[in-house]
Amino acid sequence: LGALVLNIAVSCGDVNWLECGGIAAAILIATLVSTISEYSSAAAFETLCGQAEDSAFPARRDGKTVPVRVSEMVVGDVIQLSPGCTVPADGYLVRGEVRADQSPLTGESEEKKKSPDPRFAVRVRDLCDPAATAWTGDDPHLLLRGSRICGGEGEMLVARVGERTFYGGVAADLQESARPSPLKERLTVLAKSVSFLGYLAAAGIAFAYLFNVLVIDSGMNGAVIRGKLTDWRFLLPQLIRALSAAISVLVVAVPEGLPMMITVVLSSNMKKMLSDNVLVRRLVGIETAGSLNILFTDKTGTLTCGKLKVAAVLSAEQTYDSLTALRKCPTLCLALAENHAVCASLGKGNVTDQAMRDFFGRHISNVQPVSRVSFDSARRYSSGCVSDNGCLRTQIRGAPEVILPAVTRYLGEDGRLHPMTPAMMGRIRQKWQALASTAHRVIAAAEAPGQSDSENGTFADLTFLALIAIRDRIRPDAPDAVAVAREAGIQTVMITGDNPLTAGAIARDCGIITESGRGRILTGEELSSLTDEEAEAILPELAVVARALPSDKSRLVRLAQKRGLVAGMTGDGINDAPALRAADVGFAMGSGTDAAREASSIVITDDRFSSIMKAVLYGRTVLRSIRKFIVFQLTMNLCAVGVSLIGPFIGVETPVTVIQMLWVNIIMDTLGALAFAGEPSLASYMRCPPISREEKLLTGEMIRRILWSGGYTLALCLWFLLSPAMHELFSRGDEVYYLTVFFALFIFCGIFQCFLARADGLNLLRHLGKNRFFLGIITLVAAVQLMIIYFGGSVFRCEPLTARELTLTALLACTVIPAGIFARCVGRKSR
Repeated sequence: LGALVLNIAVSCGDVNWLECGGIAAAILIATLVSTISEYSSAAAFETLCGQAEDSAFPARRDGKTVPVRVSEMVVGDVIQLSPGCTVPADGYLVRGEVRADQSPLTGESEEKKKSPDPRFAVRVRDLCDPAATAWTGDDPHLLLRGSRICGGEGEMLVARVGERTFYGGVAADLQESARPSPLKERLTVLAKSVSFLGYLAAAGIAFAYLFNVLVIDSGMNGAVIRGKLTDWRFLLPQLIRALSAAISVLVVAVPEGLPMMITVVLSSNMKKMLSDNVLVRRLVGIETAGSLNILFTDKTGTLTCGKLKVAAVLSAEQTYDSLTALRKCPTLCLALAENHAVCASLGKGNVTDQAMRDFFGRHISNVQPVSRVSFDSARRYSSGCVSDNGCLRTQIRGAPEVILPAVTRYLGEDGRLHPMTPAMMGRIRQKWQALASTAHRVIAAAEAPGQSDSENGTFADLTFLALIAIRDRIRPDAPDAVAVAREAGIQTVMITGDNPLTAGAIARDCGIITESGRGRILTGEELSSLTDEEAEAILPELAVVARALPSDKSRLVRLAQKRGLVAGMTGDGINDAPALRAADVGFAMGSGTDAAREASSIVITDDRFSSIMKAVLYGRTVLRSIRKFIVFQLTMNLCAVGVSLIGPFIGVETPVTVIQMLWVNIIMDTLGALAFAGEPSLASYMRCPPISREEKLLTGEMIRRILWSGGYTLALCLWFLLSPAMHELFSRGDEVYYLTVFFALFIFCGIFQCFLARADGLNLLRHLGKNRFFLGIITLVAAVQLMIIYFGGSVFRCEPLTARELTLTALLACTVIPAGIFARCVGRKSR
């Protein structure tokens, strides 16, 4: 914008509106593309999350029941809750009884029973007072926004909405600004360097022009020079022309198309990623994903399928891997079906109950318990008493360490009861340990005659039925995806609430812990006992954090960033949101909560770990595309500025006119950005280590390529301008005709430099067919250049060339390719 204003200001009424329009168009395109891309991303995200705010609840207001949308809910509303709904605000249950799943907020998988407070009538005035009580999920009468009702029905008095809710408190924590992305930091450094060189070049152009006009044209005569300096009528127009030349070179030298190119690259890859189940919420998150050093990932639903299944039923004497096999022992099959029917939670039940229900199918017993004790994390079992023709017996299901000590007999394959011997108990315990070490959740089923005092956990004379092995299967693509991450130099750390034995087994199955056993397992308790310095020291060896708390995630991200690593975090719950926001790139699961998705940079719509690796691949592709564009642009910048700077000293006052320079700028910025935006994502990128956050965007190898290719092109152009042989071959005694050939030579050199910039190796045509934009834009540039040569006339200072001269010019420009390949060969040999 500054260049545009100066260009108009120094024109003294003779404004080159075509040039000004070109500058304005570049600004408009860069801004418009960025705006459209961000808007499209935001629209997709709003579509994903909008259902939560659009849902309505029956609510009592002024004695009437009306539907109220979540966004319109206010303190004092009494809303009706039913199974399956998500609590829309914080409040107290005033009628009925419900079971709430608070895992999205607190991370606890156990459902919490909520009931009305008998003191409600006394406390009603204090409920909406922010200072009246601390909001906690442990309160048996309080429901938190974001919880899911699993069973029961009731009415809740809305006590807090918006930012005052527990959910809103988490949202407030997310308002802290995230640290700059690696790309932003690198671009800041590059922008300062290139801008400084651009201003320096502009000043050099102005000085060269004035030196040529005032000194060289004066024959180095001091009196003539002094006369020109004191003649303001002569001096003022020359100063304006010098400033105009400086501005036009500045427009070319400073890569204002770089932001647009980055936006185009990120936007084009964002659309590709959406087809791979990766929704990008923040464009810069793509590039950051490509720089990941360490990734903290959840287990359930990401590395595993997220659905528990009964893998085997193990009686004292036999192992059954299916219901069909279990039916061969009808007595045991019926006993286990009854055990499940009596011990399962009411309503939909938890994931364990669902796994049992899926296994038994239609063979679940319809027996109704006389009394029931629900599962509790403190008791670690559930039980129920049933009556069979007047005879009472108790079914018990829970943790083996709770059930097995009270067992005195077992149900055999013959359908009879047998005394439990120490040898048999030893074999059962071995089976239990073996299952736990292979990532199975093990549940013991037993029964007792009469009505046991199971409420207090005092069991006696139990009959062992079976061990039930339940497992969340590893996703088929997870081991390969973890292997890809390891090959890419990304350390994967699994964070889970499972016990260390189960967590370790899953980590080994996924390949997070290698066959050599490399990788350390810590529990959340052990992690909390370490100081930051101690935890940071063992971070490179860490593979699993078991029994983890949500706060452990944020701490691990902070420690990783303190070590200078680019940290990624996955999450799906409200309690994960702070860690997702704190991470350099947060990956929210599509099946997770709105808060998690809102805090993230990228949403993985299919919840797969392999999709995260696709995001990493796209991120690395983006960075490589940006670097290719920078090599091309700075190579041509070096040549353009060099020709403009040296031209006046060799007798060519304007080797490239302002309008020609604008066309060069469009090729280098707008069209160049589009050409490199479509570079394909290659699997080979994932076999390279991640780029350090401290590594600059412009590497030493890139600088060598820029200096060599730009220097050769500059030397070629200057030789062409000075060579008597070239003058004799092309000029025909017409200077404009000769400068037309030079203009064509310069543009053709830029076209061939595109091929050199996009190829890392010696084969410049490798994977060329995968970038359709590149071939199309190169063809467009060549076609427009020919139109300018033949139809540009005096506007572009061009005259039509013959086919022979055009061919010779193209062949001369083509020499930049063997020169570039030679430099790469020399560079490889030296390395």
